[in-house]
Amino acid sequence: MCPVNAADAGQPVIETRGLTKHFGRVRALDGLDLSVGRGEVHGFLGPNGAGKSTTIRVLLGLARATAGEARVFGRDPWREASALHRRIATIPGDVALWPNLSGGETIDLLVRLRGGDATSAAYRSRRAELIDAFQFDPTKRARSYSKGNRQKVALIAAFAHPAELYVFDEPTSGLDPLMESVFTRQVGRVAADGGTVLLSSHILSEVEKLCTRISIVRAGRVVESGTLTELRHLTRTSFSFERAGAGGAMLTDAQLAGIPGVHDLALAEGRVSFTVDSDAVAGVLPALGALGVQGLQVAPPSLEELFLRHYGDLVPPAEAA
Repeated sequence: MCPVNAADAGQPVIETRGLTKHFGRVRALDGLDLSVGRGEVHGFLGPNGAGKSTTIRVLLGLARATAGEARVFGRDPWREASALHRRIATIPGDVALWPNLSGGETIDLLVRLRGGDATSAAYRSRRAELIDAFQFDPTKRARSYSKGNRQKVALIAAFAHPAELYVFDEPTSGLDPLMESVFTRQVGRVAADGGTVLLSSHILSEVEKLCTRISIVRAGRVVESGTLTELRHLTRTSFSFERAGAGGAMLTDAQLAGIPGVHDLALAEGRVSFTVDSDAVAGVLPALGALGVQGLQVAPPSLEELFLRHYGDLVPPAEAA
């Protein structure tokens, strides 16, 4: 189980207010407000350059905010980074290792730096399980590792010793789909043990599968935050069905036009498709039942649709189509 400080109970694990960070004339963060509660797997979503990694560097005490406030466990990460890092497991976006150490030596060193006992039976057992799960060879020198294997070193070190907060910046970069599934299982394990996870990613499916809450960041600001269920009202639910009705007769244009709340109505290969605002779905289903539609398929809005709501103007027209 993850150790929990009783003094921190009830307050957000991470909280930023008006967080701003400038690099010369570049404004990487522009008043970012973020709150991550205890036990959440919180997705921090946005494209490269949105401000995700800068936020993480401030939260870890690796960069000083220009203005605003950042708190981790209620403490200032810039002034108290050393104490906080004993409670945090991190995976950076670009993992750099000591070239002359083996993978196993590096894992042990990283755990010791967090205050863990690299000789304990519990740690050695957990380490062995993770090495096997990630199909990792710990005997090779770090200089010989590929990007994916460097990522595995950081992942194993993060999961091998319990933490209260896990901060992951593009954690599956360089991993194949099989190893991504191992990562997913490990996140589920630490969450079940009471750990809090901040997962920064631009991989929509990864965030949608893992996270209990998400925050979408654009140009250094959080533009949406909440559970996926709470945010899905901002997108539309997709419907499709066969144009031939229950008796085999084709549904007429007038009948299709009578379905309430329809957007983007289209006909292709004998099927009708359209979208409906998600808060209006309940009114559509009785109308479809009255028409006797066949082969009905309903797809809830995806995180990708929500993401494109805020970034669609950045996608070239050909790709958007």
